[in-house]
Amino acid sequence: MSRYILNLIAQGEHQQLDFKFAINDSKKIARTLAAFANTDGGRLLIGVKDNGAIAGVNSDEEYYMVEAGARLHCKPEVKFEVSKWTVDDKTVLEIIVAKSNKRPHTAPGKENKPIVYVRVKDENIIAHPILAKAWVKQRRSKGISICCTERHNYVIQLLTEHGKQTFVKLCKLAFMSEREMEKILIDLLALNLLAVENAEPDSFFEANIQ
Repeated sequence: MSRYILNLIAQGEHQQLDFKFAINDSKKIARTLAAFANTDGGRLLIGVKDNGAIAGVNSDEEYYMVEAGARLHCKPEVKFEVSKWTVDDKTVLEIIVAKSNKRPHTAPGKENKPIVYVRVKDENIIAHPILAKAWVKQRRSKGISICCTERHNYVIQLLTEHGKQTFVKLCKLAFMSEREMEKILIDLLALNLLAVENAEPDSFFEANIQ
């Protein structure tokens, strides 16, 4: 059974896999849990160093830190599954988080302010605020229609013709105020007609038309 963990470690850290040597801050681990839940889900291997070396953990202590992060610091709570593996007489905890239908999940930032994180490659970054607002609308709008106007179609057309754009550049391209553009992007994201390429220091919006 240890071969399963070794195969995961061989992949290296990526968007759906993270290694933690140890956990000493439940608020920090909450960011990873929230980022996984907000993006595509993922696995957290505790007791594994960044270079893939297995150090092992005290499973009870580490589990309670993860549980505190998921229940106390993630809002809403992030659900997870846990498996305990033994590799060369060392214990590795596998924490599995599924993509959530209750997005956005927040976790405490550096000043304990609730922040929406997403997972990009092997990092947890702050989600674009418009994406977070779109998730809220998407969650609340079940059974409620969102009307697309000519302005909505115009934004989609611009993104289709010009490719992905930052929020500021898109406002200039469309000759729209930031307030109007934000409302339109929230609607289009809630309808899954747009996608966001999360990045720092800025994110990009692109058409999601098949």
